[in-house]
Amino acid sequence: MSTDVEQRAAGRADRAATRPKKSNGQWKIDGREPLNGNEVFKAEDNGLNVRARIEEVYAKSGFASIDPDDLHGRFRWWGLYTQRKPGIDGGRTATLEPHELEDEYFMLRVRIDGGRLTTEQLRTIADISNDFARGTADLTDRQNIQLHWIAIEDVPEIWRRLEAVGLQTTEACGDVPRVILGSPVAGIAADELIDPTPAIEEISRRYIGDESLANLPRKYKTAITGHPSQDVVHEINDCSFVAVEHPEHGIGYDLWVGGALSTVPRFAERLGAWVAPDQVVETWLGVTEIFRDYGYRRLRNKARLKFLMAEWGPEKFREILETEYLGYRLADGPAPAKPLTEGDHVGVHRQADGKYYIGVSLIAGRASGTLLGQMVDIAEKYGSTRLRTTPHQKILFLDIPEEDIDAVVADLDAVGLSSRKDLFRRSTIACTGIEFCKLAIVETKQTAADTIATLEARLAEIDLPHPISLHLNGCPNSCARIQTADIGLKGQLVTTDDGEQKPGFQVHVGGGLASSDRDEAGLGRTVRGLKVTADDLSDYVETLVRRFLAGRSETETFSEWAHRVDDEELV
Repeated sequence: MSTDVEQRAAGRADRAATRPKKSNGQWKIDGREPLNGNEVFKAEDNGLNVRARIEEVYAKSGFASIDPDDLHGRFRWWGLYTQRKPGIDGGRTATLEPHELEDEYFMLRVRIDGGRLTTEQLRTIADISNDFARGTADLTDRQNIQLHWIAIEDVPEIWRRLEAVGLQTTEACGDVPRVILGSPVAGIAADELIDPTPAIEEISRRYIGDESLANLPRKYKTAITGHPSQDVVHEINDCSFVAVEHPEHGIGYDLWVGGALSTVPRFAERLGAWVAPDQVVETWLGVTEIFRDYGYRRLRNKARLKFLMAEWGPEKFREILETEYLGYRLADGPAPAKPLTEGDHVGVHRQADGKYYIGVSLIAGRASGTLLGQMVDIAEKYGSTRLRTTPHQKILFLDIPEEDIDAVVADLDAVGLSSRKDLFRRSTIACTGIEFCKLAIVETKQTAADTIATLEARLAEIDLPHPISLHLNGCPNSCARIQTADIGLKGQLVTTDDGEQKPGFQVHVGGGLASSDRDEAGLGRTVRGLKVTADDLSDYVETLVRRFLAGRSETETFSEWAHRVDDEELV
């Protein structure tokens, strides 16, 4: 005879079994009924359609005429976000409504698939910056260039200029396939395994701006590299192809799916599939359509592809891809070898054709219209018409004759572009921060610049065994990849010992992606209570670096040391 406890437990189980399963908003399973406000406005009108209203209505009638769903939603499909109103401190970021935070100006993101730029294109961006964006320009860690202070009235003319030279802002933001990260040395590196340019160009030509892929559950990020340095941060993209040599089929790509950081970081997983060069585009399409059809749409904070991968696992994901979308089985394949060289491409490197490319560091990606113009002048002075942006906020100058290397390096250095392996400039990246971003809590770009200058002066005498990466983010969303830095800094207000709140950072230590210094990706370590004010950041990093150098074993990297030592060593 069962006990009362057993009977109650059985009753609960019966009720749970008969309770309707809550919909996740997966189109192929639950149907297409919109389950939140974002899904409603996307269902009512495709985001791509807003361009006509921008050109025909809003640019003529001004900011006040913009429909709210267009302003806060569909504008993103064309690379436009309202920027933060000046003078609003970080303590008010979470308490104000979006319309209270935003200015009547926009950030405009120029999409640069694969980071490929001509000097004509960069000159056009420089002129747009100077004519319409108060001279602003930032290189992002997704190979784009962002401009600020854009008025809606000027957007049609900006589009006209960009598109006249083959550039676009189409789907630079929004719930769409974002810019395709590509190896910055595609088609030129002497040690390249395969050139991914044809695949990148075909995906962009066929599917960017395609209405059938313009309503994904959330943003969707792609990376493709044929270089052994694995220079496109493939572990933190939704869909990535990494060059690998198959023992039977030759050189193709290893397929990775489901990576992303933000507040719930998760690394992509290998599907164990080898993708032939002529299968890349249709495989990318299949993964993208899986996300569209099976991705979670009920809750925005669960809508990235990484959450579907966490539920399915790589075996099921590959099975669905092959049976429902490709119609054939992909070959099993090996994992990529560990990178042997740095993937930021800073310095002077020989091209396959005998010329050279020179990779230079900006300070945390900060540029200007003037600096972009100076880059063009220098490149063209030495006969180069090609440049590349990188996923590390760097820029490469291609096709430099050997006899001109020293002169080019000197000219670049004169405008603040360093091709040296600097202690911290090379390995520091920063997001937009409170200067322009409505989500930010602290300032990042100037903080990064000040910190770099101080550290390189104080630590000029030391010799680091490898670069120590310093990533500054203005909020928890990790646009600057804080969890995968040696020292990752998440912006927040920090309460000092005397009770005062100051801009500062929570510290993550010991993260990183696969590189010449580590075999595989790993997240940074967090120590309870480990926070630092922006004012004290230089002191903290200097102390940490000196402790590392004093306490490391002969071959120990900063990441290995940071994960080994006691908490007290990191505070």
